[in-house]
Amino acid sequence: MNQINHTPVMLNEVLNFLNPKNKGLYIDCTFGGGGYTKSLLNSYDCKVLAIDRDSFAIQSGLKLRKTYSNRLKLVNDCFGNLEEILDNNKILKVNGIALDLGVSSFQLDSAERGFSFKKNGPLDMRMGSIGKSASDIINTIDQESLYKIIRIFGEEKYANRISKAIILCRDKKPIHTTEELSLIISKVVKGNNSKIHPATRTFQALRIAVNRELEELKKILVAAENKLLPGGVIVIVSFHSLEDRIVKKFFSDRSGKVSNNRHLPIKEKYFPTFELITKVLRPSDKEVRNNPRSRSAKLRAAMRTSAEPWPEGEFV
Repeated sequence: MNQINHTPVMLNEVLNFLNPKNKGLYIDCTFGGGGYTKSLLNSYDCKVLAIDRDSFAIQSGLKLRKTYSNRLKLVNDCFGNLEEILDNNKILKVNGIALDLGVSSFQLDSAERGFSFKKNGPLDMRMGSIGKSASDIINTIDQESLYKIIRIFGEEKYANRISKAIILCRDKKPIHTTEELSLIISKVVKGNNSKIHPATRTFQALRIAVNRELEELKKILVAAENKLLPGGVIVIVSFHSLEDRIVKKFFSDRSGKVSNNRHLPIKEKYFPTFELITKVLRPSDKEVRNNPRSRSAKLRAAMRTSAEPWPEGEFV
């Protein structure tokens, strides 16, 4: 098995806000190539529970478990299941949580994973190994549902045109490869004057739909509220506006910066469960030059207060 080569985004900033303590327990919710995990274990006498839904990432990290002995535990699961993972491991509370959202570099670079229109391969896009693939979705759902996925998750203004073209093509022949889908999109989105490839937003939308990424993000935010110790910190690095919007709204609500809606309970009766510890941060120019993947990254961090978690269902 090849070693994963992956540069962690905004590593110094993530560690700075986590402010790790010796003997603390930290959760790396998006293990990937192990960048955050290795830095935590190398710099502090702490423990890390690392999660990744990609079994390849977990297998690649097994030698790290030998290096760090009983200080590292690897879990092959979705980070949205954090509460269940901690309960299964008899862990009540943790000191910090880190997430680097989005698709990993090694997934993008693997043609057989089907994440990138730049590399021809099966139209898969699953971060894990279960569930429907991107090919399953575009070859089975109706045009209206496909339009909504592309428009909402991809924020693609040509979603109607693209979804109709996909339906027409699949009626003649099922669409199974990244190249086939990319060519279909490129033919109907011509001369759009955009600096990005015409297929970029549609591929993003399908990836989000396949992996239920926004649902998983909402689950981990609630899990953090329930499982962080007072003074514990959650640091999230996101890469597109849909993710960042959810994180921003959750942190804003839970830190007390809310406005009342006459159709909802008055939220002021809930004490703030988080304290914002930074405004949104972007990577430095130097990091972007050294690691172009970091270009669109946004970091937000919040510290858990001692207040009781908000009632179930009170989200964003």
